[in-house]
Amino acid sequence: MSTPRRLTLAAVTVASLMCVYLLYGNLEPPIALSWAHLPSLSSWSLEILQPPYPEPRRHDNRTNPAPSPTPGPAVTVPAPSHKNVSAKPTESPFIGDFYASQDNPPLTECPDGIRSLVPKSYLAQIFLGSVPVLQWSPHATPDEYHRLSRYGGAKGWGGLTYQTLSDALAYLNSSANGIMFDDWKRRGNSSACVRCAVVGNGGILKGSNKGEEIDAHHYVFRTNGAILAGFEQDVGVRTTHYTFSTNTLMNSMASYASVGYRGPPKTRETRYVFLPDHDHDYLLMKAAARRTPVEQGRERGKNVFSPSPTKYFGKNVTSTQLKIYHPDFIRYLRNRFLPSKTLKTKHRDIYRPSTGAVMLLAALHTCDRVSAYGFMTPQYKKYSNHYYDRKYQPVGFYINHDFKLEMNLWQKLHQAGLITLYMRP
Repeated sequence: MSTPRRLTLAAVTVASLMCVYLLYGNLEPPIALSWAHLPSLSSWSLEILQPPYPEPRRHDNRTNPAPSPTPGPAVTVPAPSHKNVSAKPTESPFIGDFYASQDNPPLTECPDGIRSLVPKSYLAQIFLGSVPVLQWSPHATPDEYHRLSRYGGAKGWGGLTYQTLSDALAYLNSSANGIMFDDWKRRGNSSACVRCAVVGNGGILKGSNKGEEIDAHHYVFRTNGAILAGFEQDVGVRTTHYTFSTNTLMNSMASYASVGYRGPPKTRETRYVFLPDHDHDYLLMKAAARRTPVEQGRERGKNVFSPSPTKYFGKNVTSTQLKIYHPDFIRYLRNRFLPSKTLKTKHRDIYRPSTGAVMLLAALHTCDRVSAYGFMTPQYKKYSNHYYDRKYQPVGFYINHDFKLEMNLWQKLHQAGLITLYMRP
């Protein structure tokens, strides 16, 4: 080959390599799926966050196409900063430290509320205010079922058929089902802050005389065997949000009937917040919304829900009074607030925050100010397990919850000024 021809071939080769570099050299790696195709919800996306937790994400205006998991369509999302993209997973698959993200605007402009305190506290790198606390009908999409069916129990939709899920959530089709305080504007108060009392059933409340103080809050959260009759002076009488699972409700009715528990409170202001551990929670919620007996599953035909769930939720209960925690929220609480050592054992699949812990942390994410009563403190051995125990009963510990880890969390939140925890000397 002559010298001129060699020079010409070399020049063409260099030019070709430069074109390849210019075309592909600045492409970013694939990124996560967004939910921008859900018209009934605003500002949805998936936020990929893996331990060790990254700095708060930086936003830019660039977009890249992202592949969608079967069977959903491909969509477009904002590109995250490189710090939020992990080339290699750093966690076990069952952990799933990534969550749906939605715009959760505050109800008020509380100047010294929890949201304003979090960035200055130790929770700054843990707290995600965009994780949906509640699920409702727009969440029941094939894409989301595909994503969440890999997690079991309260942490996902594993073991739950898509038909059961979509049929149940179809009854939660009002915006009231998607927010915790759907009646805030109707209350007509001029308060700049949403004040919540979260009431556990701990024996520390016996003789506390905190009933009037508890009832003075805008909202009062209770859970499981919350017996009020005969204990009004210590625990109050109002219940605006009652948190339970089908299991804890049945266990409470079986265990505490002898001391006066007759089921959930039935008032016009009460909202029933399901913690879905299994498919029967969705089936019971559907039955409650329809005011009909449970149609399938282990609760079908049982006397405990006969003639229908209205016996326990009231004859006038409506679907707008029903709410259900989002599995992403439960998994987020487990992963970031209460990562127990149990997660490294063979019992990891059954571990989750206790029902009371979910209730208190839900209040932390939705209220401006939170006062907690009846929760475990370092002096727990001085008090009976429940405030309504007729004789002293020690606190019981179980493998599916980590009560001591929860107790330490309440202390940290109290010391950080994020909650006010009722304690006694």
